[in-house]
Amino acid sequence: MSRLFLISIFVVLLNLLSGCKSLESNAAQEQGKSTTCIGKNPNFSIEFFKTNNQGKKFAKGINHVIIFNPRSAQLDFKVNVGLAHKLYAKDNRGNLRKEYIPKQFREIITDENSRLNGQKPIAAINADYIDTDNKPQGLNISRGFEYSGAFKTKRSSFGISAGKPQERKATIQAGRRSNEILNYNLVGGNGRFYRNGKFKDICADLGELACKQATNRSLAAITDKGYVILLVNDAKANSNIEFSAINQELFPDQFDDVLQGIARNNCLGNIQEGILFDGGMSPGLYYNNQIYVENPGPIGSVFLVYKR
Repeated sequence: MSRLFLISIFVVLLNLLSGCKSLESNAAQEQGKSTTCIGKNPNFSIEFFKTNNQGKKFAKGINHVIIFNPRSAQLDFKVNVGLAHKLYAKDNRGNLRKEYIPKQFREIITDENSRLNGQKPIAAINADYIDTDNKPQGLNISRGFEYSGAFKTKRSSFGISAGKPQERKATIQAGRRSNEILNYNLVGGNGRFYRNGKFKDICADLGELACKQATNRSLAAITDKGYVILLVNDAKANSNIEFSAINQELFPDQFDDVLQGIARNNCLGNIQEGILFDGGMSPGLYYNNQIYVENPGPIGSVFLVYKR
C-alpha cells in the first residue's frame, strides 16, 4: 500500500471528523436559539430590550420594549395615579378619597403609592390621559380600587386580572369586564388598533395631531399566547438612537410591523389586542432602576410591574 494512498485516506478521515464536529456545533447553536427564545422558556417572567421598527433587537433602536408573562409567579402588578394622599385611603364616611394632583412620570413611579408591600416596581409605563382637573380620564383600577374619569365606559383599557398567578389573564377592552376577576388592575388608554387579532390603521381616528405630529408613542399589546408587550417609541432626538428608514418615529400604519416582528422574533404567538396609551408629552418607560424614556407632561395613571 503506497504512502500517498495512506495519506489520502488520512485526509478523508480528518474531513469526516471535522464535518461531524461542525454538525454537532450547528445543532448546539440551533438548540441554544430555541432555549433562548422567550416564548419557548416555561420559566420566563420579564425582559427589556430595544428594537427597530421591524421588531428586530437593536442596541440603538428607537423602540423601548418590555415583554412579560402575566402568569409568572415571579411577578405582581399594581396601578398608580396622581394623588395628594395615600392610595386606597378613605374619608370619615368610608368613601375612597380621590384628591388628584398632577404628577410627572418620574414622580408617579417613585412616590410612596408606587410601592407594593414596601417594594418598588421593576417596570413601569405611562398609561391614561389626564383632564384639566388632574383627574384620569379613563378606567383605572388599582388592586380592586377604582380611580376613573368621564370616559371610563367609552375608551378601552388594559389590565391584568386577579387570581392565582398561573390563572392571571391580560385583557384590553372598553368598560368594566363582565367577569369581575378581570377588573383588578386596569389602566385607561385610547386608540384600539388591534381587536380580536385584526389590525386597523387608526390614523384617521386619532386625527392629524396625534397621528402625524405628536409621534411619541406609548402602547400595549397582548398575544394569543397570553404574553404582554409594552412599547414606547421615543421620537425625540437622542444620542443613543441611530435614526434610519427602519429606526424612526412610528406612525399608526407601522404598529403592525413592529409588534408582529417582536412577537415573531421572540416566539410569543400572534398579536391579538393592541391599545395606545397617552402619547405626545406623556410617554415614559422604566425598567430595573433606569428610566429609559420620560416626557414632561403630567400622567393620568401608570401600570407597574413588580418582581417577587
